[in-house]
Amino acid sequence: MSSGYVTTSDGTQIFYKDWGAGQPIVFHHGWPLSSDDWDAQMLFFLAKRFRVIAHDRRGHGRSSQTETGNEMDTY
Repeated sequence: MSSGYVTTSDGTQIFYKDWGAGQPIVFHHGWPLSSDDWDAQMLFFLAKRFRVIAHDRRGHGRSSQTETGNEMDTY
């Protein structure tokens, strides 16, 4: 299981979890949650041999807390 950060063109760091191998399933949380809210579902699909990926949107969880770019076009 791995996790880390991706840096966007404006310097924002986006936290992600990337677990397993196989066909990927991407989990995208809503306000005011974070990628941690998907852990139970991710573990379920990981046990079924899927690759599971989740991220914290900018301004949420472990991603950079930004003053701008917190709208759907930037998310």
